[in-house]
Amino acid sequence: MKKILLAFDGTHFSEGAFEFARRMNERFPILITGVFLPQIDYANVWSYAEGVSGPLFVPLLEGEDGEAVQKNIAKFESLCQNNNINYRVHKKISDFALPGLKKETRFADLLIIGSESFYENLGVNKLNESVKDALHASECPVLVVPEKFEFPKSNILAYDGSDDSVYAIKQFTYLFPELCNNKTLLVYAKEKDEKELPDEVYVEELAARHFPDLALSKLLINPKKFFNTWAKEKQASILISGAFSRSVFSQIFKKSFVTDVIRDHKLPVFIAHR
Repeated sequence: MKKILLAFDGTHFSEGAFEFARRMNERFPILITGVFLPQIDYANVWSYAEGVSGPLFVPLLEGEDGEAVQKNIAKFESLCQNNNINYRVHKKISDFALPGLKKETRFADLLIIGSESFYENLGVNKLNESVKDALHASECPVLVVPEKFEFPKSNILAYDGSDDSVYAIKQFTYLFPELCNNKTLLVYAKEKDEKELPDEVYVEELAARHFPDLALSKLLINPKKFFNTWAKEKQASILISGAFSRSVFSQIFKKSFVTDVIRDHKLPVFIAHR
């Protein structure tokens, strides 16, 4: 049984994030831990946690916001019960230290966040930086899910020859063995033209063991300009990518390739880094 962490802005409930977890539970039972974060600090939760040496406590919002948190907790509990999902809830938000949320990801198999509700209170210019903070700080893989999506019937493995991209592929196979039978495309693209996929024999040997319906492809496009457009055409797919930190990016996603895909709210995006 996997432990799945669902993180919500306390005043917003991501239907998409919960729906993906529900579909996971249909295949194999999971434990969902719901964390409902105060709206005022949700946007900066990871940034604050990184800069704090001692405990930092965030009080529960008062008034309407506090009531919205409680309503969403009740909704979460009801949905879990109605769908026969094992669950836990962090109710004592006023006693919940922000560094503790980062620690929570250390003891979870997967963090799921909603790509639209996660940014609802942020300006457009801050969207990319916020997701970078969350993905950078998380100590488990992260799945970013739009509110409306088709559950994946195909997989896109983003490969750039780096060890990080291979690590993400392996993490995906461990967490989603039931999706590995989907049609899968291992896609390679770099701004500099190269005739062959790096370590093609090795990556094919690994990927083909987990993905029986596998194809390898080298994109003949400029990924900086067109990767997002190409990805949006892949309906009912999930994108799997590697390192996503502030200083180290897989080459294919340099210049915010992944955040462009996330921002368009078309595809679930799975990201894993060490």
